Amino acid sequence: MTRSTTARAARLDQVCASAVDVARDGITEVDPADVGDHQGAIAEGDRLVTHLFECRMAGYQGWRWAVTVTRIPRSRHVTVCETFLLPGPDALLAPSWLPWQERLQPGDLGVGDLLPTPPDDERLAPGYLLSDDPAVEETAWELGLGRPRVMSREGRTETAQRWYDGDHGPSAPIAVAAPRAARCGTCGFYLPLAGALRQSFGVCGNFFAPDDGRAVSADHGCGAHSETLVESAETPVDELPTIYDDSEVEAVAVSRAPGSVEAAEPPEPYGHG
Repeated sequence: MTRSTTARAARLDQVCASAVDVARDGITEVDPADVGDHQGAIAEGDRLVTHLFECRMAGYQGWRWAVTVTRIPRSRHVTVCETFLLPGPDALLAPSWLPWQERLQPGDLGVGDLLPTPPDDERLAPGYLLSDDPAVEETAWELGLGRPRVMSREGRTETAQRWYDGDHGPSAPIAVAAPRAARCGTCGFYLPLAGALRQSFGVCGNFFAPDDGRAVSADHGCGAHSETLVESAETPVDELPTIYDDSEVEAVAVSRAPGSVEAAEPPEPYGHG
């Protein structure tokens, strides 16, 4: 037969709860002006109470002084156990500490920086094991050796998913705005990768494309597709025939100079011959 027990909530001891001045006097590390208004009392256990006071020190906005007091049974004399600072609900706190492996973001590595890879990195596998990538295995067998470590299946899957969901996948804004037929897999500038990623990824080799030199998915696309816009040969413009308008021609009378009449022509008036 088992008997279930539940933890009994601590009852606020009234003698300790009323010892506000005792708790305030227990804060001796700072000037009394740095201790603000009393903000309540919390029951920590039997005859064990923590008093909270506003902290007015510069740089600790939203923090509270916490003073824990207690008393022995059947005694009304309250003593201080400890004092410390606690962040309140509105306190400005530093972000939680994270190992450097989790803090590191893409693009953080700069010139001259070294990024060590842990020996148990799940993205890598020893090179003497089958890499599960035909291209890597073929190279290792031909040379009789291989790299110390190669990408594991999990590492390649993680990389492929990151590329596919990023700015070089089918959901990128430039791919969505491109013509439906302008997909990288059918582009003449598309250079497929080797190995297991060949079916889905390649490198853009178009100097004018925004993804030049970057790995793109086969269903990514942009307006610089090799077959999207083909420049047509220049067509010569037919010249129209020249049209003369007689209404725009002004008739001008021209007289011949003296002696300009041929001998065979009839004599002109005024005695010219």
